[in-house]
Amino acid sequence: MGKIKGLLLDLDGTLYIGDKPIPGAVEAVKKLKEKYPLRFITNTTTKPRRVIFQKLQKMGFPVEEEEIFSALTATKEFLKEHNAGAYLVLTDLAKEEFKDLRDLPVEYVVVGDARENMNYENLNRAFRYLMKGAKLIAAAKNRYYLDRDGELSLDAGPFVVGLEYATGREAILIGKPNGEFFLKAVRSMGLKPEEVAVVGDDIEADVKGGIDAGLFGILVKTGKFKPSDLERGIKPDLVIDSVAELPEVLEKL
Repeated sequence: MGKIKGLLLDLDGTLYIGDKPIPGAVEAVKKLKEKYPLRFITNTTTKPRRVIFQKLQKMGFPVEEEEIFSALTATKEFLKEHNAGAYLVLTDLAKEEFKDLRDLPVEYVVVGDARENMNYENLNRAFRYLMKGAKLIAAAKNRYYLDRDGELSLDAGPFVVGLEYATGREAILIGKPNGEFFLKAVRSMGLKPEEVAVVGDDIEADVKGGIDAGLFGILVKTGKFKPSDLERGIKPDLVIDSVAELPEVLEKL
């Protein structure tokens, strides 16, 4: 492994949980930013990048809005590139990201973590658009996330799979673990994949996705991490207790 020159840092579960930073995370990011270009990557699909940026700033993280790569912004770019209308199964807040795009005719159905909007009426409407020829987009396909009460909650993935099963169509995945999502963030730093490490709490979406794209994969034992993750046949390049250790660990690589 060559010397790491840049970092992709996952957000929820890696830098913070709920509205509280992981102990030592703010200080770690400040140290890292003195030596490395950073990009902050997230599969969060409940809120637009503007809100994510404000949240990070409020918690004290030194971040610029353009350093944030979210599954929603990547989905918006995809729709703009295809000049396509879409039916959105998202939270009302997340729909703000798409306010300057047209919705008709419906050529794509976009599914994210829609929370209260993930109801039968909206899913059935999505199903009907898909049966009429629209294509399915999974802004993200995570199975679950660590909720504010400390318990795991369903993410968008199970609902995407349900629509795939009902329609016989495979979703286009935009966010992690799609390799292009990682590579777009890498290219924005002017680096090569082998020069960049991805750091996250999701062994599948963050670590395996990054490794498959040619990055160095670092798993943190915070957020949604469970000891059983290490028995799933996925081998991180490095496992650390938390992002707070990262500045010191990188000095030794």
